[in-house]
Amino acid sequence: MKHIELAKIEDIDLIMNIIKACTAHMIENGIFQWNDKYPTKQSFIDDINNDDLFVLKVDSKIIGCACASFDMDEFYETIVWDSQCKKSVYVHRLAVHPSNQGRGHARFFLDFIEDYARKNGCGSVRLDTFSMNKKNNSMYLKLGYKKLGKIYFRDQSDMPFNCYEKLL
Repeated sequence: MKHIELAKIEDIDLIMNIIKACTAHMIENGIFQWNDKYPTKQSFIDDINNDDLFVLKVDSKIIGCACASFDMDEFYETIVWDSQCKKSVYVHRLAVHPSNQGRGHARFFLDFIEDYARKNGCGSVRLDTFSMNKKNNSMYLKLGYKKLGKIYFRDQSDMPFNCYEKLL
């Protein structure tokens, strides 16, 4: 059985194991989206403390996580968003353990986040992904997200990250 729930601080080691596995998997595949500088354990601790981090469980085992926050980070200020609503959900650090990828778990997570956004009066879901991550970029487009611009994270890569939005 698959379900999503808020992460707890005692989940942090399992979450970091998933992040390390995802980082290594991406680097092995030439996708330099995450590295030893990002994402940090402290980012996930902050997400948990803010009730923004969710975990995906299959048969009570954590296999993925995602931050769904109502706060817009300053690096998104340069993007011209389609939605003029005052409230959106921003997705960060969506990860599914490599051994569980390709089974629709990311889509399940995004469906949950979109529903969560609607229930909280949001007009859209916004996110970014590394421009060289063809799998993610393709998935977001297939799920109805619109690419609206690019941002740069120098600690992560010299290549841009594509910003997406889905109106609800």
